Amino acid sequence: MGHIGDEIRRLHAELDPQGVGLVAVSKFHPAEAVMQAYDAGQRIFGESRVQELVAKAGELPSDIKWHFIGHLQTNKVRPIIGRVALIESVDSERLLEKIDAESEAAGVVTKVLMQVHVAEEETKFGFTPAELTAYFQERKFESLKATHLCGVMGMATNTEDISRVRADFKTIAELRQRIMSIAPDLRGFDTVSMGMSGDYDIAISEGSTLVRIGTTIFGDRQY
Repeated sequence: MGHIGDEIRRLHAELDPQGVGLVAVSKFHPAEAVMQAYDAGQRIFGESRVQELVAKAGELPSDIKWHFIGHLQTNKVRPIIGRVALIESVDSERLLEKIDAESEAAGVVTKVLMQVHVAEEETKFGFTPAELTAYFQERKFESLKATHLCGVMGMATNTEDISRVRADFKTIAELRQRIMSIAPDLRGFDTVSMGMSGDYDIAISEGSTLVRIGTTIFGDRQY
């Protein structure tokens, strides 16, 4: 069972010198697996279901930073407010407004990433680059009271075509730079979360600052 710890140590040795953060994607894996990664020094874990995140947060060490990385429905926002270090998957203005309202009501500030949709698959969620650019041009972020926009998150097209994957990542990273030029007063808008087990090396070469790795660490998902 030492595989998980070994992978965590190997990834940290690879990523830390590059200044790239690691989200260990623990969704569908038991608390025991999370603890093995924790014991090897990992502190950031990614979950994609509200119920699972809340349950794990309740039984695992309190210094774990939980990232919500799945599609979040507006009616499920409240339980994770105050429990998450970062919601990476804000894919609509409606969701952002709900997070802001719930955070204000709870007296906390919630950190979020804006999810960009550049992949070819229509099933993926997120703002198009044009929608996200417009959001900042219109300075809609100024109405947020209890939400801190920390950057962008996205996925590349699921394809064997490396050039397409690279182009997708490049688009996501460049979008963050464009947003900063549109709204230079944004503070801390510096995270680019992109890259998973199969493509994180390409993502890093295109400017990723945070990678989301699950299968490489935990193996295939357990139900």
